[in-house]
Amino acid sequence: MSISSFDLPHSNHFELTRRQSWWDADAECTLVMSQPSVDPDLWLEYLHGAERSYRKHGVERALDVSEIRDGHDTAMFWAALDTDDRVIGGVRAKGPLTCADDSHAVVEWEGQPGLAAVRKMITDRVPFGILEMKSAFVTDDPHRNKGVTRALARSGFHAMAAMDLQFCMATSAPHVLDKWRSSGGVVASIPATPYPDPRYRTKMMWWDRRTFVQHAEPAQVSKIYNEILEMNRVWPKSGERDGLRDNAL
Repeated sequence: MSISSFDLPHSNHFELTRRQSWWDADAECTLVMSQPSVDPDLWLEYLHGAERSYRKHGVERALDVSEIRDGHDTAMFWAALDTDDRVIGGVRAKGPLTCADDSHAVVEWEGQPGLAAVRKMITDRVPFGILEMKSAFVTDDPHRNKGVTRALARSGFHAMAAMDLQFCMATSAPHVLDKWRSSGGVVASIPATPYPDPRYRTKMMWWDRRTFVQHAEPAQVSKIYNEILEMNRVWPKSGERDGLRDNAL
């Protein structure tokens, strides 16, 4: 079982005409999928939230807001909004990657034994389409953290279906990636890198939309399919710039 694509041309330049959003009852928040040009105010709120979170945890070096603020390399972003419309989590997708040097992972593994393996793993998958998930954060509220994390862990599949890409990747500390495994991510057998500083042993995780059901929790698989079906139902119809075909799965 795999996720098929929305009926859109395969392109390195993907545009939405408007945001997509839905309520997640488990996380008790609204998930918004959008682009910086479509939602500039929400984009800045998301960046501010990410910046606060990274600074609080002492890893602001891993988030260069001045570099990404204009959204030039962000294909999509997701923001989790509470009932007061406050951003309590988010993530962005970079890409599609055209070569290994497009990925921030080569910066993270620079000078490390695993760099050649990182480059090969990315290069081998570029022809099939890759998005790189970056700049993720979630609220520290223990009552909301788990639900929002699980919701954001599914976000790559929305973009892979919309952009007709097979792979999605992310890099982070193992304890963070463990929380993202629920949606079918697999940690690569590449030596960890001490990034952003020696306190961390950053690893790489991959999602494959054709095989993720073999690794994901059943509840997450169901959520992924239902969310994409709902996106397909409400997406602008044929004739509009970002129209989808009737069956997205």
